[in-house]
Amino acid sequence: MGQLTALDAQFLSTESDTTVTHVAGVAVLDGSVTRERLVALLRDRVHLAPPLRMRLADVPFGLDRPYWTEDDDFDVADHVHESTLRHEDELAVHVARLHARKLDRSRPLWEMHLIHGLGEGRVAVYTKVHHAAIDGVSGSEILGAFLDLTPEQRQVEPPSADTPRAKAPNSAEMLAGAFGRMLAQPGDAVRSLTRAVADLDAMPVSGGLPGAHRLASAARRLLGEKPLPPLPSLAAPRTPFNGPITRMRTFAYGSIALSDVKHVGRSFGMSVNDVVMTVVSGALRSWLEEHAALPGQPLVAAVPVSVRTAKGHETIGNQISAMITPLATDVEDPEERLSAVRGLMATAKRRFAQSRTSWLNDLCSVLPAPIANLATPHLFRLAGKVTPGVNLIVSNVPGPQLPLYLCGARLMAYYPMSVLTDVTGGLSITCLSYDGSLDFGVVACPARVPDVWRIMDHLREAMAELVKLADAVDVE
Repeated sequence: MGQLTALDAQFLSTESDTTVTHVAGVAVLDGSVTRERLVALLRDRVHLAPPLRMRLADVPFGLDRPYWTEDDDFDVADHVHESTLRHEDELAVHVARLHARKLDRSRPLWEMHLIHGLGEGRVAVYTKVHHAAIDGVSGSEILGAFLDLTPEQRQVEPPSADTPRAKAPNSAEMLAGAFGRMLAQPGDAVRSLTRAVADLDAMPVSGGLPGAHRLASAARRLLGEKPLPPLPSLAAPRTPFNGPITRMRTFAYGSIALSDVKHVGRSFGMSVNDVVMTVVSGALRSWLEEHAALPGQPLVAAVPVSVRTAKGHETIGNQISAMITPLATDVEDPEERLSAVRGLMATAKRRFAQSRTSWLNDLCSVLPAPIANLATPHLFRLAGKVTPGVNLIVSNVPGPQLPLYLCGARLMAYYPMSVLTDVTGGLSITCLSYDGSLDFGVVACPARVPDVWRIMDHLREAMAELVKLADAVDVE
């Protein structure tokens, strides 16, 4: 499985006393699930999910990025935990506590928690996997490996006896590779920095600087590439969401009807993702108004985008970039806000389609691994105090539109959860479409967002507002 990329390693080095960088989700299931059945299912299918069998192999003295290696002592049961709530209302608090805890780096980087006590014959399964090992697309594929189309579990072919086991190089080979990369680092860093500057106006912080587009165009000419159309300012205003975060997390979740989202999309000629961004814009505006903290300029969101190819599905780690785009939080009228988001998203998508989409990995490649590992937490903390990179992360993951089952129990909803950092803000909003619903997971730092459930309330209200507009358009 090889060595971690610079981007994968960045997710490791970003972690600190207040920052964890795993992605997660809460599956709510209708039916009885025991830990024994869950462990048996995972054992039967874990070979379909390579990241779950791999642990980190560190390079001596931290001189280079770690490698993935198959864990010889791996046992699924060590990663599956069980708990019982007194009442369903405790689920969000319990999950938030689990989400705030770091994963054990001496083992494969994942955990699964079977949670009883939801009542009405339901259970929940909270699963977290380190972002160094998966991105949104590969995470969905891993989840899919353990789900079935019917309550009856399908039979899965066992792993081939002659399948090679992924092993990291020995210490001498690691050190030799580290030495070679140290020699190449200056030249690699210059090339990575030049490529990153070519997208300077599409990146957080720099995208809001005067002259960013001119510098980006100059870098593109140096690389022999044609200039790209300019973007609106990406200067993120200071909001209550932004600033240094604490180690605490809160969580809220809920669903809206996917049919409502599509109804609005059809009425106004927008994609599902455009409608989601409009809903988020309206919800954030309402929350900020409620707290007398609405800035006059639009908030700026980071939207993760998969750049995974067909061949990339065989690899561990991340193949993602990010689209940085303003939100229409400065627009009061909901119909005008729809139109503004449609225009902003069209501009961002057009630019993303024409750009390299590699700036995220290029930036992570500039510093040598030993320096990046030591400096990143401090740089993130400093950046969080000085200026917001973006105001929040908003992610929309498409999912299957048919019922699925885990251990015979029907999956009723899946609420995804993302990462908080000092740079990206103390709030993230993630949604996944599944079986006619759009399931939202809202993660927050309580020092930044003390009332996370109000965000979920405002998401529902913003959706209802758009449905009324769409109904009026249809009547006309």
